[in-house]
Amino acid sequence: QVQLVESGGGLVQPGGSLRLSCAASGIIFSRYIMGWYRQAPGMQRELVASIYSSGHLTNYKDSVKGRFTISRDDAKNTVYLQMNSLKPEDTATYYCNRYPSRDDYWGQGTIVTVSS
Repeated sequence: QVQLVESGGGLVQPGGSLRLSCAASGIIFSRYIMGWYRQAPGMQRELVASIYSSGHLTNYKDSVKGRFTISRDDAKNTVYLQMNSLKPEDTATYYCNRYPSRDDYWGQGTIVTVSS
């Protein structure tokens, strides 16, 4: 059974930083492109960043380029999202999943709230 467990969210002021983690089990993690997704209230879930299995190729949504950094540690079956210069519009529940995502892999997510 695949399990993806996100952590690291919280309340942060605009301009602040957070580091999200996603620990995976039940999959051969190193084989897959992994992604961070987010869903704001009333909005559809969207892909924020992805990282190839090699770790050398990453892609980002335009609005987070230069502020967010995705990374992975295949030895720990973990993918990270470093978020800097956070803005109120980054407020959302953040999830990790494969890319493309699988419906049966979604976890509970971690909530990020950017507010003063």
